[in-house]
Amino acid sequence: MKCYAGSELRNVALVGHAHSGKTTLVAAMLQAAHMTLVQGRVEDGSAVTAYDEEDVARHTTMANAVAFAEWSGVKVNLVDTPGFHMFVHEARAALLPVEAAVVVVNAAAGVESVTERVWRYAGEMDMPRMLVLNQMDHAKVVAAGREGWERVLESMRVRWGRQVVPVQWPIFDAAGFRGVVDLVTMEAFVYRPDSDGVGSIAAIPADLRAEVQAAHEALVELVAEGKDELMEEFFAESTIPEQHLISALHEAIREDRIFPVLFVSGLRNIGTDHLLDFVKVYAPCPVERQPIAVRAVQPARANGSAEAEDQVEMVMRRMEDGEPLALYVYKTMVDPFAGRISFFKVVSGSLKNDATVQSFSRGELERMAHLSIMQGRKPVEVTELHAGDLGVVAKLRVTLTGDTLGARGHEIFLEPMSVPEPAMTYAIEPRTRNDEDKLAPALHKLMEEDPMVRFYRDAQTNEFLVAGAGQPHIESLVSRLKRRYHAEVTLKAPKVPYRETIRGRVEAQGRHKKQTGGHGQFGDCTLRLEPLVRGSGIEFVNQIFGGAIPRQYIPAVERGVQESAMRGYLAGYPVTDFRVTLLDGSFHDVDSSEMAFKMAGRLAFRKCMESAKPALLEPVMRVEIETPDEFAGAVMSDLNGRRGRVQGMERMDGGGTLVRAEVPLAEMLSYGTTLTSITQGRGSHRMEMDHYDLVPQALAEKIIASARRPLEEYDA
Repeated sequence: MKCYAGSELRNVALVGHAHSGKTTLVAAMLQAAHMTLVQGRVEDGSAVTAYDEEDVARHTTMANAVAFAEWSGVKVNLVDTPGFHMFVHEARAALLPVEAAVVVVNAAAGVESVTERVWRYAGEMDMPRMLVLNQMDHAKVVAAGREGWERVLESMRVRWGRQVVPVQWPIFDAAGFRGVVDLVTMEAFVYRPDSDGVGSIAAIPADLRAEVQAAHEALVELVAEGKDELMEEFFAESTIPEQHLISALHEAIREDRIFPVLFVSGLRNIGTDHLLDFVKVYAPCPVERQPIAVRAVQPARANGSAEAEDQVEMVMRRMEDGEPLALYVYKTMVDPFAGRISFFKVVSGSLKNDATVQSFSRGELERMAHLSIMQGRKPVEVTELHAGDLGVVAKLRVTLTGDTLGARGHEIFLEPMSVPEPAMTYAIEPRTRNDEDKLAPALHKLMEEDPMVRFYRDAQTNEFLVAGAGQPHIESLVSRLKRRYHAEVTLKAPKVPYRETIRGRVEAQGRHKKQTGGHGQFGDCTLRLEPLVRGSGIEFVNQIFGGAIPRQYIPAVERGVQESAMRGYLAGYPVTDFRVTLLDGSFHDVDSSEMAFKMAGRLAFRKCMESAKPALLEPVMRVEIETPDEFAGAVMSDLNGRRGRVQGMERMDGGGTLVRAEVPLAEMLSYGTTLTSITQGRGSHRMEMDHYDLVPQALAEKIIASARRPLEEYDA
């Protein structure tokens, strides 16, 4: 395998809505570049970047996958990304190791919700974007003719500005989509459908010449804007020479001043070789990338003091071989047989096989044995990787996604992509004791692959919870647990961690007296309970004077109250937000003990609860919802139906509305599915715990009855 220099590399991520044909397009590009003998298909699991068992079973991409094509002296690294909204965090993470985004749009469906989101993500990173209208062979597109694809083109201009401009013109004949005209070179390329994806040069069809010439002039004029020397040349000659136009278009794309539009059919393999040509000529290479800001740690030199802290500063690092070696791990895959596989980008310097590098994030050394590049799931070993290239290595000991590695003495840290909070949580139960032993290790391996996954035990409900982006996401985790690790589990809706509290001030006495054959048990205390403001917890106050209760027994009373409060009074939920004051008591010289006073504390607490107006509390979440403007009213109406209180709404910079609300957790357990339905998959939400509040009486009675029923059935 040839080692490619930074100037010979092109790193692009294919992003877009689900079913826009990204995986099929990658398979077609690989065949056009003769990297595969036949074009892989998503339907039969033969597509190079659809190798995960869940991707194959569900016929959709659920995690980023990497492939490469050697094309006309360059290596094109292709990152295939998911298109469903709940996996969009993967698509966002895929933008970190690349220099350009290929935004794939379904020509039959037009711009869809995830297309808008990934476009916004790329814009936030100042990343060049190229638009590809895929599925131009679709019957709906062919039937609509020019009006159909031009309608999609116009909708993109409305959203993203007049910088959206075709650099090709599609060719149709009686049988459908057959080729494209290059608006830069003014050459036509025609294809034989379902072949190897390599077109042949032909004459521009006579009926297209006028509109092709007009499109060429529009492209030239847009490229010349903002460049005085090009404008002078354009006005003098009414055009720009081809070589000048190529270099000017390359610069305009790199600077995000133009968003070129290309036309392909991945399924029939039409236009894919020209797409590869376009990426080679116009996509920026890594060495053209602006220096990136990284955190550097300078060892402390303050008078040699051991207490001096290292100094952290921001420095600029160029993506060149001459810089110190730095690697960034952007993805981790765990294979049951090969172990942990780390996908990384060479940020600077060059990396040789078997090199030893330092994990700056973990502070340990790692050996880069069997250095490879990935073709789907197949590793291809290489001897060296240069700055800007993407590689993989297996069996690193401590390195995980988001870590930075490199040469010792040149520590830098790249900021990892922030991962959104999970939108849905389920309780998870192993089916057998054998499954229970496998569950935690297997889930932790899946968490290494997908930072969106959370697995933890709720101390309040004693349930094991697994959180993810949505129901299909969590279901795919359960399926992976069974397929890879032979651990079968059951998913259940999680319990809501209710609380109990009091609303009245009350005093009661608790006396524990028991006489046996030997020493008896005697403890006596009087407590006062009074409510505190929400969120205060439990406060214990000792007001014993004159030795009514010996000092050594007072902590036992407090423990008795704490233990009884944890068991609850109304429905078994912990009691909180109250002050308990120890007022008085009595003891026996022989029969009193810590255990006796703990029992007395429990009895006094229970008697207090009977008269203290106990009430049920529920967790209330702070919720932020991003939605297109047209769905904002429906979203707020739904929140009101969930006992939510809308706190405000505001316009977002990238378009759309941000709705802020406070909603009880019990009403939000399955909100992700509802929001998807309301906003047609274009909305997203995040939430975090805010406070506890009283449950309405009618609902509280149902919750209490439901909680008591299992105890009554058990007693019966």
